[in-house]
Amino acid sequence: MRRVGYFFLYLALIVVALFQILPLIWLFLFSLKSNQEIFAGSPFSLPSEFRWENYQKVWDGGIGTYFFNSVWITIAAIIFTVLFASMAAFALTRMKWKLSGLVLGLFMVGLMIPIHSALIPLYSMFLSVDMIDNPWSIVITYTAYNLPITLMILLGFYYTLPHEVEEAAIIDGCSIHRMFFRIILPMTTPIMATTVVINMIYNWNEFVFVNTFISSEKYKTLTVGIQNFIGQYMTDWGAIGATLIISVLPIIIAFIFFSNKVVEGISSSAVKG
Repeated sequence: MRRVGYFFLYLALIVVALFQILPLIWLFLFSLKSNQEIFAGSPFSLPSEFRWENYQKVWDGGIGTYFFNSVWITIAAIIFTVLFASMAAFALTRMKWKLSGLVLGLFMVGLMIPIHSALIPLYSMFLSVDMIDNPWSIVITYTAYNLPITLMILLGFYYTLPHEVEEAAIIDGCSIHRMFFRIILPMTTPIMATTVVINMIYNWNEFVFVNTFISSEKYKTLTVGIQNFIGQYMTDWGAIGATLIISVLPIIIAFIFFSNKVVEGISSSAVKG
């Protein structure tokens, strides 16, 4: 009976996986077809000729600039967010100081602020300091908005860390800063991988802030820049499919490499003590 149960369980998982993968297969085949094949043939039929030039066309058309903007802005925001959230989690869970509860409450308030309600105040603030049409305004905004959820994920893991490791380090003459960077951060690698993936998905797919704060083509990211290609290649649907494949590929690759760490981080932070 147990084998029968496992059989149906794996069968159900395979069916779910197929439903998740089929749209990606369809999009990939879509990106390699001509307009005639897209509208005349079956959605999952192989193209008569693999049109790799669709990818070359959109890359030469400027999507490379949008792609690299998305890469460096996403990476910079992830580094700042995870580092600052780790410092805050260390201070809130491993150190005793007044007003720590109030500070934690202020971080949690950030989870309740809708993105759209802050657009006008943020625009006014960046305008006053001459940071409109500056990519660092996007990095700062991503970091600030992702700090609360990143901190909340890290807190559960930090509470499970044994205090004996820190006590031994202090006895050996280790400073607070060295303890954090040399001992605590390496111990929190699994949960940091979880927060990296979550931050990457948000930063990579974010549209509203970039569309509001950035106007120059040289600073736009993929989510905003793709609009230009939709207008430029309105009749070339294969080229549009190529832009979408390029936009989703980094997320898929990151999740493949970090999936085990994500599961490990979630399971370890869910158990306290």
